[in-house]
Amino acid sequence: MLPSQRKVLEVQSQQIDLADDAGLQQKKSFDLMSKQVGGRSNLGYTRLDQKNYLRKRRQRSLVQGEAGYLLQYFQRKSVENPLFYHAYQLDNEDQITNVFWADAMMLIDYEYFGDVISLDSTYCTNNSHRPLAVFSGFNHHRSAVIFGAALLYDETTESYKWLFESFLEAHKQKMPKTVFTDQDQAMAKALSIVMPEAYHGLCTWHLMQNGVKHLGNLMKGESHFLTDFKKCMYGYHDEEQFEEAWRTLIAKYDVQENDWLQRMYTLKEKWACCFMKKAFTLGMRSTQLSESVNAGATWINGQYNQQSMGDNSTLTQFGINSFTSLLMAQDNDDEITTLTNP
Repeated sequence: MLPSQRKVLEVQSQQIDLADDAGLQQKKSFDLMSKQVGGRSNLGYTRLDQKNYLRKRRQRSLVQGEAGYLLQYFQRKSVENPLFYHAYQLDNEDQITNVFWADAMMLIDYEYFGDVISLDSTYCTNNSHRPLAVFSGFNHHRSAVIFGAALLYDETTESYKWLFESFLEAHKQKMPKTVFTDQDQAMAKALSIVMPEAYHGLCTWHLMQNGVKHLGNLMKGESHFLTDFKKCMYGYHDEEQFEEAWRTLIAKYDVQENDWLQRMYTLKEKWACCFMKKAFTLGMRSTQLSESVNAGATWINGQYNQQSMGDNSTLTQFGINSFTSLLMAQDNDDEITTLTNP
């Protein structure tokens, strides 16, 4: 279908809106609408058109209620404490897209404990699948601390590039020595551009989650695949031993053609213990941070879903207020998992 022939009609946009508001995944809603008209060729638009339509819709939703609340919130926090940092990105129509903030405690914590950080953007804050990105690390008690947070409306390299630049600006250009992330390629590219000297490691917690997702068929019954894979990740301090164990793993489970494992092998320097001996990690592999911060974000989502907030309230409004307030009230000696207790 030629680009000039593709168009999302008004009645179709209403259907897309209804499906999105109901929490239906984009792929499923696209497949459903294709079946209704007798095939994709009769639909008149592609999945990319659908994705772009929803992205523009979400950005437009910020123009009044959410954008106004964000600016008022940031202004109030800045008055309360001049150290409070915030930044937001505008599109070519002067509409707010991405938002980053860090309160005074986050700035102080990063000054002391910001050599090794983790960035996780896998928390979805509502049915529009707007990710909440969190920079976190360890303090001197090895408790999780937060260095900054962001609401992203576009997970592209350019948006992540803006996020990393805003993060460094907030923290006076102090560069971390090591950054752990998930396997997002756009994020990795942006990190290499903005922080080329920082060591990039892959979060092992997310790595295992993706392993289960892509290789679940190998973990049925009495299979020891997950144990063998973990051993490749943590069990070898010698590179030759790792290579031998990896070859054995591939042959034992007959996965020579598995694309995900092939990609993981090309990235082995970012997750295999034997290749990370020279990296400055303070023992962090991001597992504890991802689980504990995720628990806090999950509790916030649960509180939002349980409360009737009125027609004029938004999850951005509730999420920023609750998440930031909880973090500002956190004692440095407490585990962040205490945020799960109301």
